[in-house]
Amino acid sequence: MGMQVCAGATLQCSFGLAPSVLVVTPENCVLTTTPCANIMDHIPMKNIMPFGMCTTLSNPTVAAATSAAMGVLTPMPCIPATASPWVPGSPTVMTGNMPALNNTSKLMCSYGGVISVVNPGQTTIQIA
Repeated sequence: MGMQVCAGATLQCSFGLAPSVLVVTPENCVLTTTPCANIMDHIPMKNIMPFGMCTTLSNPTVAAATSAAMGVLTPMPCIPATASPWVPGSPTVMTGNMPALNNTSKLMCSYGGVISVVNPGQTTIQIA
């Protein structure tokens, strides 16, 4: 059981140095004042904003900067690389014809980061 995730939810990436905020565009709006998210709200720079600086060597810009610094880990600006939908989403609640995003779902960055929901953006609707 989880809570429905809405626009403005706080997100954190395991390799990011700062939290981010989920952006939900109006096409998924249901009868709420705050648009609720579904598993397809994973598009970089549309739904998923940067997490400050990235700290993984799997990110080519971090690897290059670290190499240039003689092997000293050198974080670089985060540009999310979230090519796949959130998993698993809600098995019983649909939003915009897709499984609703709940606060137990995770989103994988192509550089190996795991993005999770820190605060769902609302506290009233509990979903499976």
